[in-house]
Amino acid sequence: MADKLQITANLFSRMWRDYLHPYWGRITLALFFLILEGSTLGLLSWMLKPLFDRVFVGGDGDAIWWVGGAIFGLFLLRAATFVINRSLMTSVSLAVSTTMQTDMLRHVMTLDGDFFQKNPPGAMIERVQGDTIAVQGVWSTFISGAGRDVVSLVSLFGVAIAVDPEWTLTALIGAPLLIVPTLLVQRYIRRKMRQNRVGASQRATRLDEVLHGINAVKLNRMEEYQAGRFGQIVEGIRMGQIKMSAIGATVPALVDVVTGLGFMGVLWLGGAEVISGERTVGDFMSFFTAMALAFQPLRRLGSLTGTWQIAAASLERIYSVLDMRPSIASGPRTAPPPDTTIRLEDVRMSYDGHPVLNGLTFTAQAGQTTALVGPSGAGKSTVFNLLTRLVDPEGGAITLGGVALREYDLAVLRDQFSTVSQDAALFDETLRENILLGHPEDEPRLRQATIAAHVADFADNLPQGLDTPAGPRGSALSGGQRQRVAIARAVLRNAPILLLDEATSALDAQSERLVQQALDELSVGRTTLVIAHRLSTVRQADKIVVIEAGRVVEEGSHDQLMEQGGAYAALVKLQFGEK
Repeated sequence: MADKLQITANLFSRMWRDYLHPYWGRITLALFFLILEGSTLGLLSWMLKPLFDRVFVGGDGDAIWWVGGAIFGLFLLRAATFVINRSLMTSVSLAVSTTMQTDMLRHVMTLDGDFFQKNPPGAMIERVQGDTIAVQGVWSTFISGAGRDVVSLVSLFGVAIAVDPEWTLTALIGAPLLIVPTLLVQRYIRRKMRQNRVGASQRATRLDEVLHGINAVKLNRMEEYQAGRFGQIVEGIRMGQIKMSAIGATVPALVDVVTGLGFMGVLWLGGAEVISGERTVGDFMSFFTAMALAFQPLRRLGSLTGTWQIAAASLERIYSVLDMRPSIASGPRTAPPPDTTIRLEDVRMSYDGHPVLNGLTFTAQAGQTTALVGPSGAGKSTVFNLLTRLVDPEGGAITLGGVALREYDLAVLRDQFSTVSQDAALFDETLRENILLGHPEDEPRLRQATIAAHVADFADNLPQGLDTPAGPRGSALSGGQRQRVAIARAVLRNAPILLLDEATSALDAQSERLVQQALDELSVGRTTLVIAHRLSTVRQADKIVVIEAGRVVEEGSHDQLMEQGGAYAALVKLQFGEK
């Protein structure tokens, strides 16, 4: 238990250091108003002594004005401090949540591809959004809620002790009964909250997959199947929340029982003293009101047991991601490569223990087009991931301009490449934004890129032109249009190395002609690596590298490889029936 308390304390300490400390001035001001607000309850209960003793019992009519005015002033002060404190703490909690979400996304984008294979998009959406929102109100709740209630209890018990210490001890006689149940409830809620956060991630993942695969769902009549799977997930979340709510209510319920016992004891002891004339009615009413007003703060503090554990569980999940570090780190070299010659030597790579590259060796000369061909699964796309350092090889060497890739700063390295793949990744933004990708807009260069990539051919006929939304994942565009937008990106990027991964494989004949024309123009003067299954698109390449089982089995020009009559010639014959 001590270890868990230490872990929880460390989590909230980190949160203070990382996110709350910049707002210490605002929090301090909120604490000042919180103390004022909390102390009004004690002052209110204290004012009941003169109200009863001097006004109701003593019959002092003049005292009713100053006593009534004082009580009204306390309510005004409580109302004003509540509004100010709530406004200050809400601004802090929202600022912290916003910063935390931004930091989470920024950090997640630095992690390696292996992380995203293990954590689907829906799960990460829930981490970035759901967990931070779960934490969002914790400091506002604890500082504004718990802090106010603690101050209120201190002032109220101060009044109670001032009236009669013995009565106060009698009222608190059952308090030790709360200790063990509170500790057990905390452990249970934290465990269930972890399970619920996992369930929430599964729910977000299922939604993401269904909504992005809606056409497949409809065509395969999977509506009921998917609804059933989703229903199982949300039912598990529902049952977990019901159990947490029921168990979480245990502590406030026990507070009720303990408070009831205390009231009985005070009535038995204090009532006899008032009847005998040892204490006044004002004493008893002041004490009784103080204890009655303490009832709700005690219940709220009891319910905060669950709130604390919910926040702790979410903070654990947040920091488990923030503490991850990418294995692919930037190198020290910030200068661009002296030339764009690419060399792979004895490169080995595997995924989950399955070899993909087995001693791959070849050179792509600067300014030339090198085509990579071979059967599916031969490791061609892995080469592109290695060149851009989305992954690092397990063995061998890869150099760019004679310098190992690991030596380059990642930003400098990736600035050397433009990539056009068969699956053009478009965002749910305008065509303009999908081409610019956050870079400053230069209208003449943008226009030149859209013309070169044949985007202008269709964009100029759209009512909104380049400001037309592309739709989720580019769904408002045809396959050929998406590819041309991707090529326009590459034109605008103007990187010295061009990577083409099956860029025309999924297009019809007309779209393929336009896209291939744009690619041919884009390749001029650049070092180009092409992956293609349609061998007609690589006949003019300066070098064709044939890869099988992660190794180079042949390389040369189209004519040279046809003369050899080896693996490449067999592929050509298979596709075109050539002899």
